[in-house]
Parts: sequence; C-alpha cells; structure tokens
Amino acid sequence: IPQDPSNQKCGRKKTVSFSSMPSEKKISSASDCISFMQAGCELKKVRPNSRIYNRFFTLDPDLQALRWEPSKKDLDKAKLDISAIKEIRLGKNTETFRNNGLADQISEDCALSVIHGENYESLDLVANSADVANIWVSGLRYLVSRSKQPLDLMENSHNTPRFAWLKTVFEAADVDGNGIMLEDTAVELIKKLNPTLKESKIRLKFKEIQKSKEKLTTRVTKEEFCEAFSELCTRPEVYFLLVQISKNKEYLDADDLMLFLEAEQGVTHITEEMCLDIIRRYELSEEGRLKGFLAIDGFTQYLLSSECDIFDPEHKKIVQDMTQPLSHYYINASHNTYLIEDQLRGPADINGYVRALKMSCRSIELDVCDGPDNEPIICNRNNMTSPLAFRNVIEVINKLAFFASEYPLILCLGNHCSVQQQQVVVQHMKRIFGSKLYTEAPLSSEAYLPSPEKLKMKIIVKGKKLPCDQDVLEGEVTDEDEEAEISRRLSEDFSREPKLIWLCRELSDLVSLCKSVQFKDFETSMKSQNYWEMCSFSEAEASRIANEYPEDFVNYNKRFLSRVYPSAMRIDSSNLNPQDFWNCGCQIVAMNYQTPGPMMDLHTGWFLQNGGCGYVLRPSVMRDEVSYFSANTKGIVPGVSPQVLHVKIISGQNFPKPKGACAKGDVIDPYVCIEIHGIPADCTEQRTKTVQQNSDNPIFDESFEFQINLPELAMIRFVVLDDDYIGDEFIGQYTIPLECLQPGYRHIPLRSFVGDIMEHVTLFVHIAITNRSGGGKAQKRSLSVRIGKKAREYTMLRNTGLKTIDDIFKLAVHPLREATDMRENMQNAMVSVKELCGLPPIASLKQCILTLSSRLVSSDNAPSVALCMKDTFPYLEPLGTVPDVQKKVLAAYDLMIQESRVLIETADTTHDKIVQCQKAGMEFHEELHNLGTKEGLKGRKLSKAIESFAWNITVLK
Repeated sequence: IPQDPSNQKCGRKKTVSFSSMPSEKKISSASDCISFMQAGCELKKVRPNSRIYNRFFTLDPDLQALRWEPSKKDLDKAKLDISAIKEIRLGKNTETFRNNGLADQISEDCALSVIHGENYESLDLVANSADVANIWVSGLRYLVSRSKQPLDLMENSHNTPRFAWLKTVFEAADVDGNGIMLEDTAVELIKKLNPTLKESKIRLKFKEIQKSKEKLTTRVTKEEFCEAFSELCTRPEVYFLLVQISKNKEYLDADDLMLFLEAEQGVTHITEEMCLDIIRRYELSEEGRLKGFLAIDGFTQYLLSSECDIFDPEHKKIVQDMTQPLSHYYINASHNTYLIEDQLRGPADINGYVRALKMSCRSIELDVCDGPDNEPIICNRNNMTSPLAFRNVIEVINKLAFFASEYPLILCLGNHCSVQQQQVVVQHMKRIFGSKLYTEAPLSSEAYLPSPEKLKMKIIVKGKKLPCDQDVLEGEVTDEDEEAEISRRLSEDFSREPKLIWLCRELSDLVSLCKSVQFKDFETSMKSQNYWEMCSFSEAEASRIANEYPEDFVNYNKRFLSRVYPSAMRIDSSNLNPQDFWNCGCQIVAMNYQTPGPMMDLHTGWFLQNGGCGYVLRPSVMRDEVSYFSANTKGIVPGVSPQVLHVKIISGQNFPKPKGACAKGDVIDPYVCIEIHGIPADCTEQRTKTVQQNSDNPIFDESFEFQINLPELAMIRFVVLDDDYIGDEFIGQYTIPLECLQPGYRHIPLRSFVGDIMEHVTLFVHIAITNRSGGGKAQKRSLSVRIGKKAREYTMLRNTGLKTIDDIFKLAVHPLREATDMRENMQNAMVSVKELCGLPPIASLKQCILTLSSRLVSSDNAPSVALCMKDTFPYLEPLGTVPDVQKKVLAAYDLMIQESRVLIETADTTHDKIVQCQKAGMEFHEELHNLGTKEGLKGRKLSKAIESFAWNITVLK
C-alpha cells in the first residue's frame, strides 16, 4: 500500500518515486491516454470490506469496455462497458474509500473511482502514482463524453485547434513552401514559441522522431514539427486540468473558463465578456481568438501569467486600518543598518541604508561617533576603517525616507558623541529633514501613541532624553541598552552600574514619541511607564519573558512599543526568528538585512502584505483592551475561527541547479518542503517525495492538510531542495502570509537564496482553505467527520470567582451552545451534500450544484426535479419516481436548505443575546480591581480573576 506522505513527519528522509510513466514519453493528447490504457497497467482494486486486490486493467481495442484480470468471474463479467459509466472521480470520494480501514494509507492523489449503472455503483481503484491515476481519469472521461458520438480518435488528434495553429506557424516560417525546413530553423522556431526550453533538448527530440521513422535526412516536415512541439511543450498536469474543466474537450470556451474562475479560482463578479477578453489575450491561434476558445498553449500561458499569481492583488494595496495607535502594528525594522557584511568586522556602507529604505524598512539604526574636523561619523565601532560622514547618511535617508512608504520612519540613534558634536548632529538633522522631523511633545491627556496615518511623512527620533523637570543644557543619562549589554558581556562583570553618557538639551529635545527607557518588570511598567516611552530587549531577555509571561507581554505591547535586537553573540550577524517575538506582540524586531536565509525570508514575506508599506496591523485579539491571548496556547485560540489549509503540490518548472552544487553534472533530484510558521501550535513542516533527475517539469502530485489555529499570524514557506547525497541543496523558496493566499490553481514564483525572483522558475500548486468545526486536532478528513452533539467541543467560559460577574456570563452559556450548534449543523449538512456528490471537502457549493444538475437529467434529457421557491428558499421537488441514489442526494440537499433556514432565521437573535452579555460584562471592566478586593482576592488570585474575565470577553467576541 502506498504510504500517504501526510502521515510522515518531515524528517528530511530520502523517499523515491518510481513513476510508472516512461520519462521520455509525456502525455500531450487524449490519444496518448487511450494508447496507455490499451497497453494496460496494474491497479489496486479496493473493496468495502477492507480488502485490496492487485489486478491488471486494460481498455478494449475497440474502446467499448474496460477489463481486468485475473478474476474469479468469467471473462464477460470481469469487464465494464464504457456506455454504463456515469462519472469518474479522482481522489478518495466514495463510501468505499471513506469506510475502508486502510483508506488512510492510500494517497488521495493516486485514488480514482468509476461510478457506473443506474444505482451509481463504484469501482474503486488505486494507481501506483498520481500520474497514472490522472491518465485513467482523463482517458475515461474523454471516452464517456465522446461515447455519444462515433469515435474516430486516432486520426482526430491532428485536427485539433492546436495542430491547425502549429501548421500556420510552420507555413509562415517555411519560406519556399516546400513543406520541409532545416532542423536549425525548426529548433529556432520552437525556442521562439517557448523560451524556457533548452536547445539540446529540442535537437534530441527531433533526432528521436527521425530515428523512429528511420529517416536519414535531418530536414523537418510539418507533421514532425507539430509532433515535436506537442511533446516538448505540453505540460501533462495542465493538459489533465484542461480536459477536466473543458468537460473533456481539448480546449476551453468562455463558459468553461467562467465556471473555472468562479468555482475553482474563487473569482467573483466574472462576466462572459471578461472571459472572452482573457481568451483574446492569451490564445495563440487566430482561429481561437475569433471563435472564442482557449487551447492548451494559451491556457498554460494564462496560468503562468500575473493574473493567476498566488499573492492576492488586494494585499498589494494598503488594505488595513492605518488609524490605530502605532503600538498596534508590526513595524519593518533593521539592525545595524549601516552594515552590509557581518557586525564584527564589516565596514560601514551607505548602501545598507539604500537597500533597507527601498525595502520599505521603517525603523533604521544610526551609531554616531565623533569624527575629524568636528564632523560626526557613522561607523562600525569594531571596524573604524571606512566611516561614513553623518551628514551624507542623513542626506540619503532624507532622499529615500518615503520612497517605498509614506508612513513614519523611526531613526534609532546610538549616540557616542561628545556634547560638541551632538550639537552638530542636531544642526544637520534640522537643516536636512526640516519639517519632516516630528518633535511635538506628547500629550499626557492621551493614553496611546498617534497612528501611522497621523504621522505620515514624519521622521521620529528614538533616543535618550534629559529629565524635563531639570532646566539644564546638558546632563548624564544611562547608555543605550544594546551598547550596555555588549560592554557588560565583554567585562563579564554583571553587577557593574550602567555606564553614563553626557547628553545635550538640543539632542534630547529631538526625541518626543520614542524615549528610550530601561525595562524592569511588567508591574513597574504598567504603573509608571508613559505611552511615549519604549524599551529595547535583547533577544535572550525577550525569549525568557515570552516563555514565562506570554499573556503579560501581549498586554504590555498593546500600549507600548517594544524593540527586540539580535544577541551580541551573533558575531556572524545571523538572524533571530522574528515570529517568536511577533507572537507576543513585539512591534520592532530588528533584522540583519545583510544576512539572507530562512529568517530573513519570513521577515520579507510578512511585510509583503498591506501594500508593502512597512506596517502590518496586529490581530485584534492582541489589540483589544480587554482580550485574552497567549502565544503558547495548545489548540484553539478563543475568539478566532480556526481553518484548514489544503495544499496540493502539483509540479515544478525550470528548476536551476543549486548554487553550491557539487560535481553532479546537470541533473537534480528535487523535492518540496512546506513549512507553516505562526503560533507554536501551528508550526509544522511536511515534504513531498523526491522526483529523480528532472529539473524541467518534475511532477509531484501530492496533497497536504494543515490545521491553522491563528490564521492572522500564519505564514507558509515553500522550499525546493535538491535531494543530494552530500546535503540538501537549496534551489528556491517563496514565503507568503496565509491571509494573502489566493485559492485555486496557482504558480508560485520562486526566489533565490538572496531573495531575488528567478525568471521562469515556478512551482504549480492548488490551494484551498476551509473552516474547521470542533476543537482539538484536525481529524484525517477534517470536515467529513460527523460530530455528534455529545462529542462536540464547546469553548468553555471560565469562572472569575466574582459572583456578580459570573452571573452575567452564565446567561451566555446557552446562546453560545446554540451558536456553535447552528454553525456545526450547517457545516455538517454541507459536507453531506459534497460527499454524496462525490466531491472532496474543499469543493465549493457551486461545484456541488454543477455535479448535481448533470445527474438530475434523465437519459432523454428530461429533468427529474423542479426548483420551487418556498418562502424565498430554493427547494428541489422530484418529478415522478427518482432512483434511490438520487433520493439520498435530494434528502441531503433538503437538509442543507433546512439548516440554512434555521441559521438565517435565528442567527440574529442568538447573536444579540451574546452581544448583550458581552456589553453587560464590559460594564464591570473598570470595577474589576475594587470588586476583587471586596471579595478578598489579591495577588495571583486577583490577576487570575482578571485573566478569566478577559478570556470570557474574548470568547463572546
């Protein structure tokens, strides 16, 4: 039994796919599928009683029946007439597969079912590879749809729209009109049509064709040109998709395209005119453009185009609310911005600033020291060889500050200058930045920082300030935290008092909203820290706090900015994992931009969202004044709907050799790793099998499922590696926030190790995101598991120990259960319809209705049901007698409409009850401390009561 890869941990172990497809012969037309089926192959036959048999299946030469052997039945019985076939399903989508005890070990992508007879019986099969399953499914679907008309298939493949187009291309290049051309000309022509093909590969294909015909000349005929092009330029996986969505034709018309965009790609408001426009832009043949159909080559171009990008174009614009306090956003931040090499020996370089600002970095660092001729300099204090004039750096910053984003830029000033040169620093900044400098004093009447919207086009200085109650021109302040930590480490004397430095009043006055202060503990901060004061945490300190006090850290970060910087021990300038600190709400996680790798990939991927403006709004559960959130939660996050991400890795295109590849010649053995990053409960990784020696178009065809408890903080990273015996060599990666994924069939543009997009290097995938009901881990078939009322998990409210408040929350228990039941009953009813239509949980209702409608038409095209509207709800009424199988489906449809009705008619009332309880609870928010003290709660017990209160409010929300 083939192992299902999704059960295996991604332990980077070598697994090999023995595809039963000969590598040189690719499927490029229906006749290829038919020939393969006529030659036959072994498939496993699955029975409901958990038995699995190996059988050899063939298609009759006259294309009328499917046969298998050995069989206990006589020869006439061990067959299935093509005319009796109702539908062909790919995947484990029948009762047999759902109930077979061994089904878990069968790969979703290798399973297929042939539904036949008036009672819709199923013949359930498993192929050795997804490739073979696709050939049988496509071939049989083609035969079934063509069985209505006489089949002249073998000759047919030369009359397709594609061949007509290729002939015109050939004729245009055949100047003499002799019907033959030089091989060099033919090679050039194919390269022009498909620039990603290697010349050697095209020449080899012509040699093969000529050898098979035992020709001696190297001239190319029209037929040979068409054959070579089809074999070289058809991606089988795209061909299978085309056949499936075109209802088994070899091209798409506007209707097919419209259904594909709505049902598969999740596009809304699509019109026929829009589809015709796509066809006109992508179809390569004149005839196709005029008649409105899209053949395989145009369809492939369309799928590769930016219109089918995996990144949702909405998120390329600013889509988040930018009027919240600054502390409610993650801020794109750089560490030691002046470096382009490591922090121990690297020289200072102006390009560090240019690069960071062009990548919409919004928090940059300047370490300023005394320079010659009373001109301050910026330098790496471990390497004074090539200092930068402070003035020049400021001019570059001024020019590029708002190049990539108009939202505020924070300058973290590390001041190591004498008072005299500090005054020069101030003069330069005032003169060069002018009115962009934000120096307004913060209002003590406010409780939060101003918003990015309000601070647009402003430059904010972060640094130390002199106490405002002393009227002095200069004074002593403690050194910056990061510097202090480094010098402490070097002296190994932890008890030393922090070093003091002199600060002049003018420089102190440039700091308004980001005054640096030392962190002591949360209790002190919550009592006495002002909203315009911010702390910097070393990586080690922030990690400790995140592990010991995750809830407190999140609450602290609702009001105050936190900056986390990499450990001084990272002398190679490696990067920390920013996700660990984002999970606790830390806004400014400083990254070494000059060091590429997985951590920088996460950082770059995360800030692609919200128009790449350098500010990303945190999830509401981390912003609301009263809300409970801990990153270390083990399962469902209260107040958040969990989701299931379904990813199918289909194929790769034009993978380059890894940069550090050893002497392996030109071949690579690629595999794909899918990593999920987010709160710890969501972090996981899985891998595909390895495809041997194929970099041009390796086919993976593997499906994975991931449970995501906090979608707003989740990112997905696709990594392609070469399964080299010396170590996994990096080929390419792409990192994207879950919220920016587009569903459907998508090409992922892979990036190189240093983060550049590689031309024509893509990964072809299918993405779907479904809601998940109930608590705990996602089951194997997350949606199809019927959850009975008893086993259903409800998110429980917690006791605060304060009677008045607990009495209010008690009123919410019943409406909460009602709400959960309504939602789950609705989802279960939808799953039943999907299952009875033979569709997977990721299918849309539109796809269900399409499948259903084709079934509800009898053989003489008369409908067997009528659509009746009762009280604005669409019911299906049978006309005459309906077979039992259809009765089942109609009953499931009926139940789905009933549950929708319950939901629509009662949801508002239940919703109002929950809102009332939430409002009533919130009225006690200010009183909590006093109530607790009255009841005699103090210390840990009191904070536990406050935490339970926040938990309950979050659950209700």
